[in-house]
Amino acid sequence: MKRFIQGEHRGQGTFLPESLDDYVTDTNPVRVVDVFVDELDLVKLGFEGVIPADTGRPAYHPAILLKIYIYGYLNRIPSSRRLEREAQRNVELMWLTGRLMPDFKTIANFRKDNSKAIRGVCRQFVGLCQQLGLFGENLVAIDGSKFKAVNNRDRNFTSAKLKRRMEEIESSINRYLTALDEADRQEPSIAQPKAGRLQEKIDKLKTQMKELQVIETQLNESPDKQVSLTDPDARSMMTRGTGIVGYNVQTAVDTQHHLIVAHEVTNFGSDRDQLSSMAKQAREAMASDTLSVVADRGYFKSEQILACHDAGITAYVPKPMTSGAKADGRFNNDAFIYDAAKNEYICPAGEALIWRYTNVEKGLTLHRYWSSKCRGCAMKPQCTPSTERRVRRWEHEAILEEMQNRLSNAPDMMQVRKRTVEHPFGTLKQWMGATHFLTRKLNGVSAEMSLNVLAYNLKRVMKILGTSGLMKALSA
Repeated sequence: MKRFIQGEHRGQGTFLPESLDDYVTDTNPVRVVDVFVDELDLVKLGFEGVIPADTGRPAYHPAILLKIYIYGYLNRIPSSRRLEREAQRNVELMWLTGRLMPDFKTIANFRKDNSKAIRGVCRQFVGLCQQLGLFGENLVAIDGSKFKAVNNRDRNFTSAKLKRRMEEIESSINRYLTALDEADRQEPSIAQPKAGRLQEKIDKLKTQMKELQVIETQLNESPDKQVSLTDPDARSMMTRGTGIVGYNVQTAVDTQHHLIVAHEVTNFGSDRDQLSSMAKQAREAMASDTLSVVADRGYFKSEQILACHDAGITAYVPKPMTSGAKADGRFNNDAFIYDAAKNEYICPAGEALIWRYTNVEKGLTLHRYWSSKCRGCAMKPQCTPSTERRVRRWEHEAILEEMQNRLSNAPDMMQVRKRTVEHPFGTLKQWMGATHFLTRKLNGVSAEMSLNVLAYNLKRVMKILGTSGLMKALSA
């Protein structure tokens, strides 16, 4: 091994540093974790076990377990079993915990029992970011992404999937029964072993059918007609043309420093009802009187945009291009110009569509307009196959029109949305790996997501302010 850098002999005596503190540099991120947790009011946040019991075996202080988890998620070690091993061999964790080595069950139970408090820690760090002036633009991008649950797709059932599975089992049983009849006509030396194997398969399928019948009962009692056996709160959701069993995670990300201002874990596959809720959470977290939010077409819903308007939040959400008339090569509703002074529409042929009546449809008050001159119009084939072209107008349609005008005057807004909110999701999914969530049920998954978001925000702020700058801010 000549001409190579040589290592020391394993039996060579060495003078190691006298204290663990000598192993951890002044700019090591682990020092940020230590200062951040020490500055938290764990009692106010609602952590269990902050005040020790008078009797019994002493427990680990919640601050120690919280430090272990934050360090773990900062370093992509979310597993309680892996954190147990790291506490026994990782010098940084030894420094952080004072060489305490909790077992994996203690670590896992801390996350399970303090879900709400952990979410509070994440919100508190966002509050610190607000105090440091890191949310200067008062503009956030909102988006949702599907994250896999621990529930396998085969252990999630909808009505269609259950029916299909029952039909497959029924078909298999019939096929085996036919094979059993054929075996009975063969010689006994061949028929008996074959009949035994076939009967065993039939019995197994009948057992599966009984299990599916129990699941069918649960399915009928479920409000959304879904049952997940491993994680009861996980739901089957469509994503990019395929389906996963998981959760829909919503985030609001500020456009200045790309920090996650607010997040929420839901088990609703659609984003349509999430806009106003996420916008209000973001405004509260940023402590701002005014806020603008931008989201993609999946968030367009009249009631949600109205709720944002009523709350004083400026929304930028493009209208979905789902016109059936336009798909058939005819005029869509955008070709009809509304005259607010006369309360009527002007069609492409220049005729007036006057107000006829008002009705309530799916909770929305809609006005109906049409013209009596449609039958003799030369442009009728390009307009409607019906007797006349009827246009509906929501009572708050002016708010939607105002929003579309804002979007027209801000053509780069959707590019801002894309470069702001999609990168954090990609980063988080890369950290979490292929399996995404490790915990079960909405409470546990919410705590896990909060730890991921906290780790993401901590890394972002350390990049912006530096570890020394962040520690000074935390201690101030």
